[in-house]
This record gives sequence, structure tokens and C-alpha cells, in this order.
Amino acid sequence: MADDASRKRLGRGLAALIGEMDQPVEEAPEPQASDRILPIEFVVRNPNNPRREFSENELEDLAASIREHGIIQPVVVREQPGNGGVYELIAGERRWRAAQRAGLTEIPVIIRNVDDKVALELAIIENVQRADLNPIEEAAGYQKLIDEYSYTQADLGDVIGKSRSHVANTLRLLKLPRQVQSMVGNGELSAGHARALVTAPDPEGLARRIVDEGLSVRQAETLAQGNPTPEGGNEAKRAPKEKDADTLALEKLLTDQLGLRVEIAHGKNGGELKVRYKTLDQLDALCHRLQGV
Repeated sequence: MADDASRKRLGRGLAALIGEMDQPVEEAPEPQASDRILPIEFVVRNPNNPRREFSENELEDLAASIREHGIIQPVVVREQPGNGGVYELIAGERRWRAAQRAGLTEIPVIIRNVDDKVALELAIIENVQRADLNPIEEAAGYQKLIDEYSYTQADLGDVIGKSRSHVANTLRLLKLPRQVQSMVGNGELSAGHARALVTAPDPEGLARRIVDEGLSVRQAETLAQGNPTPEGGNEAKRAPKEKDADTLALEKLLTDQLGLRVEIAHGKNGGELKVRYKTLDQLDALCHRLQGV
């Protein structure tokens, strides 16, 4: 569904990474690339891939597409250091996982001759540009480059194609308690809400209140500053009434069918249905289903 303008706003795609992207850092050797078909068992996952979450429904949909059309876009790999003949993924783990489910015995690859640092850069860039990383995964990837390769926030901004302030704000999320990070990672809490809680005295309690009461980022910032009435003097929005069993069952049914979180709010004069998505790929798949494509 996303048009060309939307894709451009997300930045350069994987195709640009493969053959047209400038050197990630000045001192890095220029990567060389070649195209091949490899037995799928010769390709292994990269333990440093910043992306950790893979939707089961998305993998099944992609596997079905691969069974019918094959893999249109090759994955990007490098020869695994110290293990000749085995190749480690740099980008395309979701396609690799789906290809295994589809029963493929071979997979198209683009081989790049890069070191650990450049491989991590490319993995982060590919996922960030495709909006595949949740904010916590993105922050963890940035932190790994800082810890292992002495990057500054300005260096990261140049390499990733983001502003220094974006990098700094993303890294702040790692200061939150593990439970709040989990809420950000699974989409319960937005990065904007979470950043407001970094210096709050009880970030976990406030995070749960934000989710339960559906508070805005501005309201979350007011709460984090110690004001118990986030709407500027008016009483805070009350938590919604507990949903009945039928509504909860319908939400679960729709969530299972779509593979996306569905929420239903019903009242005397009607209601609303919300479908939450994390990536443009999820939105595209939903639109295709609604259009019967």
C-alpha cells in the first residue's frame, strides 16, 4: 500500500545497501559483493542481528508467498569467519526463516566481504530503513556499536542516516526498567510515552497507568513530572470499564485471524475497532486482506 513517497521517507532500501551505498565509515574496507545460489543449510543466522522479534503469522504468510513465487529479493550474507563454506546472514533473516518453512533447499544470496563492524552496521541500517526494528531493538543495536566499536552518537547518526538527537533519544530507552522496555518492544507503549518516563520516580507504575487510561504523550509527560492530574487541572481520564467476555472473545478471534492486535470499544451509540500494526509490511498485508487481494 505504501506509495513511492512513503518508501522514500523511510530512506534507502536494501537494494541501495547492496550496491550503491557509500562506505559506512571512512576507515572501513570497501565491501565487494557477488551473487550466488547456496544450499539453505549453508546459511546461518547472525547472533548479532539486532532484530529479535519475528511474527509467526507474518512468517507463515511470507512462506506461502515463497512457495508460490520463490524469493524475489536475495538475502545478504558474508562468509562466516573461521568457518569456510558457511555463510552468516547480514540482512534478510525473515526471508531465510520463511524459506525454510516453505521447504526451499536453495536460496539466492548476495555475498559481501565485510568485517564484524560493517556487518553490524548493515544489519542495523537494513532493519531501520525497513522499519523492522522495534525501538528497543534499535536502541540495543546502537548501544552495541558504541560499546564494541567506540562510536559516538554523531558517528552513529552519520552511518545510520538519522539525526544525532534521534540516536540520543532512542538510546535513552535503555535506561528504563526491563518491564517498561518490554511494553515498548511489544507495542503496548510508544517510544514517545516511554521517553517521558526515563526520569520518573515510578516508571513501571506510570507506564501501566498510561496504557490502562489511554493517555497521550503530553499527559504522560505531565504525570512523569509529578502532577497527578495530567489534563491541566481536570481529573485524569478514568480507566475504561472492564470489557465483557463476548467482547474479549471477539478481540481474541480477530487478533488470531489477522495476526495483529485488535481492540474493540463499544458503547450505547456504537463504538470503534482499532487494529495496531508495527511496520508498513504489516499494514500492506492488512490492506490486501481487506481488499480481498
